[in-house]
Amino acid sequence: MIDTIHLHDLTVAYNRHPAVHHISGTFAPGSLTAIAGPNGAGKSTLLKAIIGEIRPVSGRVEHGLAPTDFGYLPQAADINRRFPISVLETVLLGAWREAGAFRQVGRAQRTKAFEALAAVGLEGFEGRSIGSLSAGQAQRALFARLLLQDAKVILLDEPFTAIDARTTRDLLDIVARWGAEGRTVIAVLHDFEQVRSHFPQTLLLAREIVDWGTTADVMRPDNLLRARAMAERWDEDAAVCAPAA
Repeated sequence: MIDTIHLHDLTVAYNRHPAVHHISGTFAPGSLTAIAGPNGAGKSTLLKAIIGEIRPVSGRVEHGLAPTDFGYLPQAADINRRFPISVLETVLLGAWREAGAFRQVGRAQRTKAFEALAAVGLEGFEGRSIGSLSAGQAQRALFARLLLQDAKVILLDEPFTAIDARTTRDLLDIVARWGAEGRTVIAVLHDFEQVRSHFPQTLLLAREIVDWGTTADVMRPDNLLRARAMAERWDEDAAVCAPAA
């Protein structure tokens, strides 16, 4: 299917040291998949390879999707909230797929932006600076931007880290809504309870695949122990890849 994302023997490296190594598998259209694993397992790197931000050393990512079909939310540490922009303007950045890079945002897009802010619980915050928001409020605004973007595939990198429990519950409800709409969601998560409760599919990663499939099968104690052991014994100096051509 055109919306299926295939990973074919994918290896991605930094300075010739592999961050993810020989990854093969498929994200089916409409699936909700968590990427779990120890720190340094290559989870964020894999997301960046899927959207084309990082070029593989070997292997490939294959799909029939356009760049505008992807919505991507990086880790909070990668987002500059000091930029002088309002909450409404932040959300309207999600309208570029519809409006185009150099076209003025119209009334319809603004209406959708207000609706998105209401959907994430930020009604009345439109004029506030994005930098004035709490961590949880800022994450709500970024989810509103994703709602406006209306992407087929949504990639989330640690979306619930350092935010309050209520915000997490509300945003997980939006993830469930995306799943019900048939969108593909791939999320890097550290909270195994969130993985088990909200994501039917899991890729357990320790630079290599530990297991990939139904969450109940993947998140077994023996797999988690194996993932930790694989991460601890990985010798970066011994696993050197040839640079990309």
